[in-house]
Amino acid sequence: MPELPEVALYLHALRARILGERLEAVRIRSPSLLKSFDPPIAHAHGRGVESLSRLGKRVVIGLEDDLFLVIHLMIAGRFQWRKPSAAIPGKRGHAAFDFACGTLLLTEASSHKRASLHLVRGARALHDLDPGGIEPLEATAREFAAALRRENRTLKRALTDPRILSGIGNAHSDEILLRARLSPVQLTSRLSDPEIERLRAATQASLRQWSARLIDEAGDDFPAKVTAFHPAMSAHGKFGEPCSQCGTAIQRIVYATRETNYCPECQTGGRLLADRALSRLLRRDWPRKLEDLESLKRERDAG
Repeated sequence: MPELPEVALYLHALRARILGERLEAVRIRSPSLLKSFDPPIAHAHGRGVESLSRLGKRVVIGLEDDLFLVIHLMIAGRFQWRKPSAAIPGKRGHAAFDFACGTLLLTEASSHKRASLHLVRGARALHDLDPGGIEPLEATAREFAAALRRENRTLKRALTDPRILSGIGNAHSDEILLRARLSPVQLTSRLSDPEIERLRAATQASLRQWSARLIDEAGDDFPAKVTAFHPAMSAHGKFGEPCSQCGTAIQRIVYATRETNYCPECQTGGRLLADRALSRLLRRDWPRKLEDLESLKRERDAG
């Protein structure tokens, strides 16, 4: 799922192409995409683009007459920039936003169509689509601490809850927690003030650096492959690879379709976090510490 840095990348590319341009038409192939009916989508036709912004993980296209197109890409939704009046792809295509200078296509590479489009009028209606999390790049130390301590959650859950923090998901939470050297399962109620400030600093530094890096890599091109994984990431998607900070093998916890990646040396004091599936299977044989895991590997290799 595109997160704050990936949405920032899209916004950067869109500003260079459609800001100040007139939206000629919106063509929708998938009826399930459109989640609003008042005002009708046809009211967006012929309106100039006045602003481009982010609302959580949503892209907001501000139009004349106080109208806002709000697009949530969800897990597999992506944008493509094509020539004017480009056809909507038959299998993956959701919609096309037509401008004189080109067409913005919205596609979704998944059998489960979760992407959404709203057209709303006015700041209040736009605000109603906001889950309510604070903006991590703008949060003061007091605001950040208050948001984290409002509910007692694990750090992983807190960072990815859009009602607590805006725009952070599975991938960048892994990067942030490694940078902050904090365990993903540590409870927010047990964080000290210095730990919370360390987490805030890591959150802001990581999100800013990744936003800048993605924009720099794309250059003037419209981003073609936007994912929440990047080969240069230090934790996310790096299971079994050496930690960039200490060289210890990155470990993971798998739950349903999600996984949490972490460094046991940097984040958990050498303790291995219980993976629900594997720990149930191994029970007493589940290695509790990093050295236990290494011992099991040596026994396996010797056998």
